[in-house]
Amino acid sequence: MNVQHIAAFSDGPRGGNPAGVVIGDSLPDDGQMQQLATRLGYSETVFAAPMADGSWRVRYFSPASEVPFCGHATIALGAALARAHGGGTFALTLNAARITVEGSLDPQAADGLMQAALQSPPTRSQPLDAAWKAEALALFGLAESDLDPCLPPALIHGGADHFLLTLRDRARLAAMHYDFESGRELMQRAGLATIVLAHAESPQRFHVRNPFAGGGVYEDPATGAAAAALGGYLRDRGWSHGGTIAITQGEDMGVLCRLQADIAPTPGASICVRGTARMMTL
Repeated sequence: MNVQHIAAFSDGPRGGNPAGVVIGDSLPDDGQMQQLATRLGYSETVFAAPMADGSWRVRYFSPASEVPFCGHATIALGAALARAHGGGTFALTLNAARITVEGSLDPQAADGLMQAALQSPPTRSQPLDAAWKAEALALFGLAESDLDPCLPPALIHGGADHFLLTLRDRARLAAMHYDFESGRELMQRAGLATIVLAHAESPQRFHVRNPFAGGGVYEDPATGAAAAALGGYLRDRGWSHGGTIAITQGEDMGVLCRLQADIAPTPGASICVRGTARMMTL
């Protein structure tokens, strides 16, 4: 299999979350896809093949299992499709949704950066059950007083499920730690992609960390699916987002990533998540 290594949501020519991208005439079998994703060790590897209706059949695998939707790998795929077929909007057929990704590149750009924007699956959110909240707080050694009362804990969805805990203090977010095996057990039992820990620097600027133990990764440097889910939650809360939010992620890992989520006003509607992608030199 020919693997492209692309870092999505980069900070210009630096940072970004690495993804493996495999585009072929047909998808490999499940075992081959899982084996490659495990070997690469990226938080996700995306596989795509053309369909008769003109869309692309897409599946995502973490090192531990298949996941229903991955934002950063979709951004990487959009960049790869733009490189192969020219800039444009590409229809993607996932396991349980149909979405689009738009990719573009400037062949004259010295840094070779690419731009991509995905339209997520529909979003939804609900208050987090008290028992789940207690388990999540205990996992990270947090107290109720650490939480931002303006953005209460929630179960959020934008193609995959996530718990959301919003913290009052940026330093508390920077100090995030948890027991990996306990986190894996909780996330798998709750059916989560990640747990989102966030801090609102302002109504339109967020700092985020995403533990991903359920997928076999301690922390995901940039999480487009969670960004979409967060955007939907903010819309549901009536938050003063002004139509868009900027998300900084990965900085506490030393891998700076930048995401933008554009929030349409219709309840439950798709969120547009956009960012820069760069080819990786291995």
